[in-house]
Amino acid sequence: MRADADSLAHMRPRSGPSAATEPALTDDSKCGCYLIQGGNQSTYFEDHRFFDFRALSQYAGVPEVIQDPNTTAEADVTSPYFSSKEWTNFWLLGNWNNSNGARADASVLMVNSPNNIYIETNKDSDPSSQTHLTLRTQRLQEFQTAAEIESASAKFKYLSVRMRARTIGAAGAITAMFTYRGANTLAKVQESDLEIRTSDAPNVIHCTNQPAYTDSGDVVPQATQNATMPGGLDWTDWAVHRMDWAPDSTTWYVNDVQVARIQFQTPHDESTLVLNAWSDGGGWTGNMSRNDAAYLQIQWLEVVFNNTEVPKTADTKRDAAAPAGCAAVCSIDKTPQVGKPVMLWTTGSGSDATQPNGGARVAAWWPAGVVAVLLGLLSTGLVI
Repeated sequence: MRADADSLAHMRPRSGPSAATEPALTDDSKCGCYLIQGGNQSTYFEDHRFFDFRALSQYAGVPEVIQDPNTTAEADVTSPYFSSKEWTNFWLLGNWNNSNGARADASVLMVNSPNNIYIETNKDSDPSSQTHLTLRTQRLQEFQTAAEIESASAKFKYLSVRMRARTIGAAGAITAMFTYRGANTLAKVQESDLEIRTSDAPNVIHCTNQPAYTDSGDVVPQATQNATMPGGLDWTDWAVHRMDWAPDSTTWYVNDVQVARIQFQTPHDESTLVLNAWSDGGGWTGNMSRNDAAYLQIQWLEVVFNNTEVPKTADTKRDAAAPAGCAAVCSIDKTPQVGKPVMLWTTGSGSDATQPNGGARVAAWWPAGVVAVLLGLLSTGLVI
């Protein structure tokens, strides 16, 4: 949805923050849409989820590695947390393997296991959380045991995903956060990746709109950027990694610093959201030494997104039609409390101005200049 003079008139806040008023903390039930800002664009999304792994001591425990490839694939969840509705309504635990030869240069059988996904006590000397989520991969005698979580839905169409995370462990593994849409041919795969190779220098991360190579093995240089962690950070440090998938580009940030942006072959169809820790002994991952392990550790995970399969029911807050989009605009960028949105403004008159429940579903990408002008007027108090 592009902004024009009429839609800007509809979106003009009639009750909103003045220059002296900070946005107020709110909850998702009162938000009609979410405005995120970064780089040279401002983007609206429909929905928000926050997964907090920082204080889950009741679920903490490190499971023993299962040594049999068949048994580990069928392993149970490692704690009741992964059977909770909060988790299962959004995520699935992977248990597939690479025996189908999907990666031609793989030299090791890789098996994903729910047993490698667990809540762990933070053992740092000065811990910034009580616990964190861990995804583990380890080279065993006969195979590589690995970990993957993927969204229950494959219908995401644009999102902003953030995680406070770090990667630790031995060389020869990959940890990743990415969107994915598979295809019968490599050229038709759609995927935006943040990848960390544990064999790389500890400040290098890889940002890619796949595919980054052809069937003949030729590299596609426009598809990838090797980025540097900002501020002297390494990927072994806790940092907020963020990836914004929008219609015209994918943009990557670390601690709010933009480190890469790629417009070439940006995904354009519905996709799955995935996080993993793995190795297959191939040219990209490298070959881990036996008994070596690597870990993706996550304190929290946050997503704002559009999803084409979210049901539209009569009592859904976003179904009451506001002509230009949504009646209550929230932000997760301007909040003082991670995971908790703030209300930027409400629109409309009468009940709409005080009860921000009447917005329609939104999938809007406005030109940065238009949004900047609107937000600038709002901050000066000239738009009321």
